[in-house]
Amino acid sequence: MTRQVPIVIVMLFAALVLAAAPVRSQAPAGQAPAPPRTARTTAPIDLTGYWVSVVTEDWRWRMVTPPKGDYASVPITAEAKRVADAWDPAKDTAAGEQCRSYGAAAIMRVPGRLHITWQDDNTLKVEADAGTQTRLIHFGEWQAPGGEATWQGDSVGEWVIAAGRGGGGRGAGPQAPAAGTPAAPQFGYLQTVTRHLRPGYLRKNGIPYSADTVLTEYWSLFREPNADQWLVVTTVVEDPKYLQTPWVTSPNFKREGNGSKWDPTACSSTW
Repeated sequence: MTRQVPIVIVMLFAALVLAAAPVRSQAPAGQAPAPPRTARTTAPIDLTGYWVSVVTEDWRWRMVTPPKGDYASVPITAEAKRVADAWDPAKDTAAGEQCRSYGAAAIMRVPGRLHITWQDDNTLKVEADAGTQTRLIHFGEWQAPGGEATWQGDSVGEWVIAAGRGGGGRGAGPQAPAAGTPAAPQFGYLQTVTRHLRPGYLRKNGIPYSADTVLTEYWSLFREPNADQWLVVTTVVEDPKYLQTPWVTSPNFKREGNGSKWDPTACSSTW
C-alpha cells in the first residue's frame, strides 16, 4: 500500500516559489572576486541518489496500459484524439517506436526508479530504469548542439534559491551574511526546461505530444520528521498541437538507500 505525500508539501512548494527572488553575490571591497561557482557547488538541495516512484495519483492510467479511447484528465485537442484513436502498439513495435511513451514528457509518470548523479560540475544526469532512458540537465551557458530530436530532448536547468533571512538567488547562490551573523538557512528547487523532443506519447495508450512540446519541471526535495526524503517533480507539458491547455502533474519519488533494486528494462509498447 502506497502512502500519500503530506499536503504540507504542496504548501511548502508554493511558499518557496513566492519567496525566491533574484540576487547576486558580491566579493567584499578590496578582495578579488571568488572563483566562478558551478551548478554542483551552488545546489541548494541534493537530488543525487536512487529514487523509487510512489504512485499516489492516476493509478489506473500509470500502473496498467489504459484501453484505447480512455483519455480522461488530459486536455487533448481534436487532432490528438484522432491520432490516439489510431493507436496500434503492434505497429509501434514493428516500426521500432516502442519508446514513444518513455520520452521526457512522460517518463516521470512511468513506474520505476531514478538514479541521479553529476556527470560533471554543470551537468546533472537523470537515469530511469524504465525504458533505460538517460536525460542530461545542463546549467550555465550550455548551447544545444542541434541535430535530430531525441526522446529526452535538450534540458536546461537553473537553481532557484531562497534564503531564510529575506535573501536568495538564482544560480549565483545566496549572499554571505555579515561578520558574526549566523548563516541563514537555504531553501530552493531546480527548474528545468526541455525542448527539441522527438514526438511521443503522454500516456501508454497513444495520447500524443508533438515536436513543438515544451516541458517545464520543478524538482523539489522534502524531508519528513522520520527522515524519509521525497522528490516531487511538478511537471508542465505545453503542446500547441495536441493540448488545449498545459497539462500539469506532480509525480513523486521516495529516496532509497542504495541501488540494490535498480533494474533497467527495455521499452515496451504495452505493460
